[in-house]
Parts: sequence; structure tokens; C-alpha cells
Amino acid sequence: MRPGKDHFQGGTSLASDTSSRYCTCEYVGDFPRRPFHFIFGKALGMRVLVVEDELKIARFISRALEEEGFTVDCCSRGDEALLMMLATPYDAAVLDIMLPGPDGISVLRSLRERGISLPILLLSARSETRDKIEGLNSGADDYLPKPFSMDELVARLRALIRRTAGIGLSVYKVGNLTLNLLTREVFRGQKKIELTAKEFSILELLMRTPGRVFTRTQVCERVWNYHFDPGTNLVDVYIQKLRKKIDEGEEQKLIQTVRGVGYKIEAL
Repeated sequence: MRPGKDHFQGGTSLASDTSSRYCTCEYVGDFPRRPFHFIFGKALGMRVLVVEDELKIARFISRALEEEGFTVDCCSRGDEALLMMLATPYDAAVLDIMLPGPDGISVLRSLRERGISLPILLLSARSETRDKIEGLNSGADDYLPKPFSMDELVARLRALIRRTAGIGLSVYKVGNLTLNLLTREVFRGQKKIELTAKEFSILELLMRTPGRVFTRTQVCERVWNYHFDPGTNLVDVYIQKLRKKIDEGEEQKLIQTVRGVGYKIEAL
């Protein structure tokens, strides 16, 4: 049975199979606080936070998103969610309204008051028009009432990320450097650059958000799925290889070091 076909309402899963094979998470108590991360045949996974206090629903959402190539973190409280959103560069969040601690609306308002534009999909058992209006007026990018189809949730989340992050295109450009996700080709001007799989993944990570600095730990997490600093110069070695292929012989150097922090790509 595919999780995408299940529907959820409140705390009740209408799925006929609720076995643990649908949950790939580590646990703190009974709740999946820190799932393992998966990238299914893709160079780079989009990272999503799922904020849901009902274990069964959190399991199915996490599993469905992981199967679609997303990297997923989970938490069950509003205060935890706010801290994680402030500390981690998520690409989007799925946020339930009814939460212990600050509720979803309060978390959402706190984020927007801080000027954080993280794309957020609200979940709620409340389906009245006035409830949807309140959620959207509080800063939500989309609103999905329960019960919901998991396929619809995934589709809405993808569309939301495309709209708000501007990543609908499969081609990224920084200066005269072009990266094509579909053909997996990289060009500097008219010159084609051959990259290994890891080199391509690192370059994609940098080019998705030009000017943003990534620490070595963040690069390891996104590209190698290491959730810690391996204590080696692994990232530095790959950055050096990328520089040699991309910037050597070019007047404009795109890959830059931010001393004591990490790396970024930018056309100055």
C-alpha cells in the first residue's frame, strides 16, 4: 500500500496498515524527532520540517516526503518548531495548527514578525472559510484541511516551494556559469565542464542560493548525508577541485571562501 493514497483526519489514520515499516525515524520517546535523511536518485534533496503532534500522521507525512526525495525533520511542539525554523535553513515547513505550546498560528506569526519568509503549508482539522482566511492572513503560503490526500500534500508542497523560492526552472545561472539539472551539464560560457556526481551536487547546492554562505557541516549534511563535521578536509578538497574546473583561467572568480565560516558562489 502506498502512503500517498491514505487520508487523515484529526488524530485518526484511515490507513489499513499502520505498521512501523512506514516510519524511518529515530525516536525520542514515541515521537520521530530526528528522522534519517534520504535522497532518492537526486543530486540534492529539499529539506522540510514537519510539525505535527500526532505520531501516526507525522510518520506517514515523513515517509511520503522521503519517498519523493525530500529530507525531513520532525517535531511535535510549537516552541520546538520555532527554534528549529530559526536555526535551520529549511526549504519549507508543514505546520499543524493544533500544537502543544504555542499553536501553529502563533508560530507562523512569530516567524513573519521576524521577517522570515520560509514557505509554510498549514494543516488543520478546521475547514471553515474563516479558519482558512485566518491562516492565510497570518502568513501561511497554503492551507490544507484534514482529511487530506498525501498525494495532494506532496503536490501542494512542491508547488509552494516552486512559487516562493523561484526554483520552477531546472537551469541555474551565476554569472556566465550555467548548471542544468535535467541534462546534468555545466557550462562556463561556451565551455562544457565535466564534474563528478559529488562535485555536481556541491555546485548545485551553492548555485540554488547565490551569495548564501554554507558551512562545511552544512555541505556534508546536504551532499554526503553526514549530520556532523567529519573532522576532515573533505569539503575543502572538493571545493578546490571545483575551483580548478570552474574558475581557473577565468577573470571572474565565482566560488568564494568566507574565512572561518564556509563557502559561497557569487558573481561580483
